[in-house]
Amino acid sequence: MKSSFTPNTTSTVELKPTYNIPLVLVLGSIPLILVQPWVGGVFALLGLFLMLQAVTLRFQFTATDFELYRGEKLIRLFPYREWQNWRIFWNRVPILFYFKEINSIHFLPILFDPNTLKSCLEERCPRI
Repeated sequence: MKSSFTPNTTSTVELKPTYNIPLVLVLGSIPLILVQPWVGGVFALLGLFLMLQAVTLRFQFTATDFELYRGEKLIRLFPYREWQNWRIFWNRVPILFYFKEINSIHFLPILFDPNTLKSCLEERCPRI
């Protein structure tokens, strides 16, 4: 079953990184380390890992694909024609982006500008 999503534009949009989630995790880990060192350490490591991902990964919306780059190297293409659904969880404080392709499901933490993400998704992959 193919998706009925069709791209509406030909310009390429790169999502700018945002460090909100990693910073909240790292700063939140500080008091946790005092109370429960092991749990605080896990939160700190997760926050630092997500910070590294926000610095090194780039997402672009092209005319036909959602592309993932590490630096200048293309890692993966997600063609819009294979998308079946998408959703951004918790609109007031967006922390998770979900999209479903024909053969796979993806969950991504919001490490990029959620407003640009939403507008690009609505433009290029409108929900039915």
